[in-house]
Amino acid sequence: MAWRCSASSNANLIYNMVANNLIHSDRVKDAMLRVDRRHYCPSGFYDDAPQSIGFSATISAPHMHASAAETLLPFLRPGARVLDVGSGSGYLTHVLANLVGSEGRVVGVDHIQELVDLATSNMSKSTDGQEMLRTGQVVFVTADGRKGWKEGAPYDAIHVGAAAVQLHAQLIEQLKAPGRMFIPVGQSEQFIWRIDKKEDGSVEKKKLFGVLYVPLTDA
Repeated sequence: MAWRCSASSNANLIYNMVANNLIHSDRVKDAMLRVDRRHYCPSGFYDDAPQSIGFSATISAPHMHASAAETLLPFLRPGARVLDVGSGSGYLTHVLANLVGSEGRVVGVDHIQELVDLATSNMSKSTDGQEMLRTGQVVFVTADGRKGWKEGAPYDAIHVGAAAVQLHAQLIEQLKAPGRMFIPVGQSEQFIWRIDKKEDGSVEKKKLFGVLYVPLTDA
């Protein structure tokens, strides 16, 4: 159904995903409506397909961003702390910031300085994005995302936007208890995994569906 969602405007793209049951929550719908993909894509702004953003990186298809937001939604309460690993263009970082509100905080991590600069520039294209950066509601940092960002831990939710070879222990350690992570894992075969850390610190792992992501690396 995802390919049916491409549109000529941001609003129509989002409403097409709602109509095709790719977005279920009003909170996710509203958060995505408030972020114009035109600010984050070099072309094909409203196509429901991944787009190259340079440096061997992509911005994921909108339906994948919707899936990530829906999966993490129970932990994206106002005031929550979120880690966005492989933040790339900064698009989903902005959506996540909308979901956690002005009292929350989202840290976007990428290992390529030029992508950190790109995300900052993209977010600065909107007034609300400028405010998020000014207040520290959103922070972009350059680091090896496989190691997370310990300075901001623990996180209520962690999104990983590139395929890890394995479930990195440092990311799980930085999850709050309770907390949830959305992460693609694998090489020739990749799957989205939902990782839940329970209140007692135990970890539950569930394989959700197959995907194709660029690899999570430090070079």
